[in-house]
Amino acid sequence: MFAAFLQYLFSGLTSGAIYALAGLGFAIIYNASHVINFAQGEFIMIGGMASATLVAAGVPMPLAIVLALLISMAVGVALEKFAIEPARNADVVTIIIITIGASIFLRGATQIILDKEFHSLPAFSGETPIGVMGATLMPQSLWVFAVAAVMIVGLWWFFNRTMFGKAMLATSHNRLAAQLVGVGVKKVLLASFALSALLGAVGGVVVTPITFTNYEAGIMLGLKGFSAAVLGGLGNGGGAIIGGLIVGIVEALASGYLSSAYKDAIAFVIILFVLFFMPNGLFGKRGTDRV
Repeated sequence: MFAAFLQYLFSGLTSGAIYALAGLGFAIIYNASHVINFAQGEFIMIGGMASATLVAAGVPMPLAIVLALLISMAVGVALEKFAIEPARNADVVTIIIITIGASIFLRGATQIILDKEFHSLPAFSGETPIGVMGATLMPQSLWVFAVAAVMIVGLWWFFNRTMFGKAMLATSHNRLAAQLVGVGVKKVLLASFALSALLGAVGGVVVTPITFTNYEAGIMLGLKGFSAAVLGGLGNGGGAIIGGLIVGIVEALASGYLSSAYKDAIAFVIILFVLFFMPNGLFGKRGTDRV
């Protein structure tokens, strides 16, 4: 019984780490521009699809991964430059519709440029399961944990130890004040989309050896990342991380003890629960407006 629980826990933590990266992407863009980017899931898809396609074409995996990350970041910058920036004075609903349209466009473009087939990557360090107290843990899951941890620590260092990271934080707290002290807000917005795309693409690359990917893979991953961000408190990076882990664990336990048919419904249930009973999320601040 305990071994089964541990197995579900490992599965939930693996998924939760990916949701946490996606949730962080939502938080970064929301803080910088007050935009909820529903194309975030497509960054995950592009990272996985591009890396898998390049590897299948004969490109060495390390180079394929780097190129996939660069492609995803370029897509993120293009999204901000050509879709979000021209509509910067539009209302929130219009911006949300634009990001949903961008999501649909990216899925269609991926079908045309790549294909509609499922793709995978070889496991980074073999596929021999690791036994842990009666449960098994795949080596790729350790890669997911490690890469997610490195990205989170790297983000903490970037935002707290670099001038540009502090400029992004300043913009998130008060955009007008940041402009008055010389912060290049347009550069900050471009960087936030590039960074968000990088987080999504990294998640897509490390999870593809486990789950496979295709042009539609980003839809559910993006929604679950959004659920993580909402649960943690939209705009709260630490909350997005914890929210992602909670969503992943609850999803895995519900699949194991109830039915796998409920797996994809869990994220929507969590969103509804948060909206009804705790609209600020677990770590959101009450009564504050971002400028």
